Order: sequence, then C-alpha cells, then structure tokens
Amino acid sequence: MSLRREVLIAIVGPTAVGKSHFAICLAKEFSGEIVNADSRQIYRHMDIGTAKPGKDEFARVSHHLFDIINPDENFSLADYRELAFRTIRDIQARGRVPFLTGGSGQYVWAVIENWQIPRVPPDPDIRKKLEERAAKESGKETLYRELEQIDPESATHIGHFNTRRIIRALEVYYTCGIPLSKLQTKGEPLFDTLIIGLTEDRQKLYAKIDRRVDEMVKCGLTAEVENLSKIGYDLSLPAMSAIGYKQIGLYLKGEADLDTTVRRVKFETHRYVRQQYNWFHLKDARIRWFYVDKDPYKEIKAVVAGFLNKGRDNG
Repeated sequence: MSLRREVLIAIVGPTAVGKSHFAICLAKEFSGEIVNADSRQIYRHMDIGTAKPGKDEFARVSHHLFDIINPDENFSLADYRELAFRTIRDIQARGRVPFLTGGSGQYVWAVIENWQIPRVPPDPDIRKKLEERAAKESGKETLYRELEQIDPESATHIGHFNTRRIIRALEVYYTCGIPLSKLQTKGEPLFDTLIIGLTEDRQKLYAKIDRRVDEMVKCGLTAEVENLSKIGYDLSLPAMSAIGYKQIGLYLKGEADLDTTVRRVKFETHRYVRQQYNWFHLKDARIRWFYVDKDPYKEIKAVVAGFLNKGRDNG
C-alpha cells in the first residue's frame, strides 16, 4: 500500500457564511492551525472591511498569513502559493493539521491543485498605464472587456470587481504575449485534501451580508479607510479597490452620501458572492457541501475525524 500524502483540510465558501468560525472550532478540536486563503486579509491595517478575525479569535488557535504585507506592496499569486506551501509544510512537520480557510478561489485552488505559476516580473510602465486607465470613468469596465477578449477564462474567474487581478492578468499578457490562464497549469497534488464547503440559501446569505456591512460601518469602517489615507495609502492603490474601501473612499471624497455608499457596498458584496460560486461550484464532487442553517458542525466534525483517521488506519 502506498504511503498517504500529508493531509490538508480546506474550508471554502462565500463571504459571510461562517468559514472562520467553523475553521477555528475544527482547528481547536483536531490540533490544527489556520492558513489564510483570503486575498484581502493579507493586508495590514485593513481589518474591519475585510472581516478579519478579532483578537479573541486569533488567540484561540494559531493563524498564519494574515497581516503579511502593506497595502502598497506588490504581492502575486505566485508569492502566495510559495508562502502557503511553506506554512502548510511547517504545520505538518510539527504534527499538526493545516486548515486552509478563505473564499479567494485563486488562492485556494493554487494550493490544492498545485498550480504551476510562471514568475512573470511586474512591468512598472505597463502597470502604471493600466492603473491610469482604470482610474478613468468606466475605465475598470473597459479593462475587464479587454481581458474578456484576450483571456476569457481568466476574466470569468476574476470577475468585474477585482481590478487588481484584472490589471495583473492584462499586464502578464502584454509582457509575454500569452494569456495568464495558459501559463497557469496544474501539477501533481502535494496533499491529501478534504474540502469542506459551507453554503446557505442565497437570500439568507444576502441578508446576513447586509447586517454585517451595517455592523462594519457601526464599528468604524469609515475611520479605518480615513486612517489608511492619512498614513499614506492612496485610495487609487489596487488594494484599496477592495469592496467597502473603494466605496467608503468615494464617500470621504464627497462623491456619495453615506446611505448610498452602504447600499453600494452591500450590492457589490452580493455580486462578489455570485463570483465566488464560479470558483466553488455546488456540483463540484470534490467539495463536501454543508448548509450552515442546518447546524452541521457535528456532521462536519465526524467527516473530518473520519478523514484524519483514514490516514492513521492506513499507516
């Protein structure tokens, strides 16, 4: 019998569904540690708008790859993949279980499917021109349509809202003449992975998102965005295009009132959820889906226990 690969447990699903809560409980139960797979929670100083775990949550179990770069630093998918592999292997070497947790599809699948990502260096001139085009009225939509023509597969996965990744995909194409989706291939999986998917009735999830956005504003999202601007992070930075930050930035510039801003944040988050389901399909046989409103923790715990015990039994 061949030896089993080291194990990895992934907790995936749309924003606001409860991934962090379930991951913390499971990590506590099974001697695990959490590895972030959210492309916005990597940034320092961006806490409220990214729904980053709080101090109490961080204290319950070890968390990794949160707060690792500043909002004005370049950070590619290849950088994330390298850090994630290093972190996961370190957790495994210490006899603990890594829980890859987040809703950024590229991050999750780059690890699980062992994407082979070519190192295409940033081209400052191309990137600057693309960012200047994005800053113009309807510029982001124009860039997205351009990407649809050049690389429809990347455009479908990235979606309209992720300006940073749209620019990077175009930059890669204009640098080497090959679509990003053609450069990224899948290698041999490095881990034996259990993928737990959390989902919820769409309207219930939207209502939950709306309540969370209201709570973010109440807890100081406006002040957080204002502080980022004060300490030198321009609102035109790709990191600041994150949902919530972009809209609050326009409010701070006087381009929208607060009620309109909050509605826009909710609308864009709903749209983001629809995009996330393009990465995490409910019919994907690799993912064990659970509806959070059915109180599935005991069932999920049993699935995780069976998965981990399978390795011990085979050993």
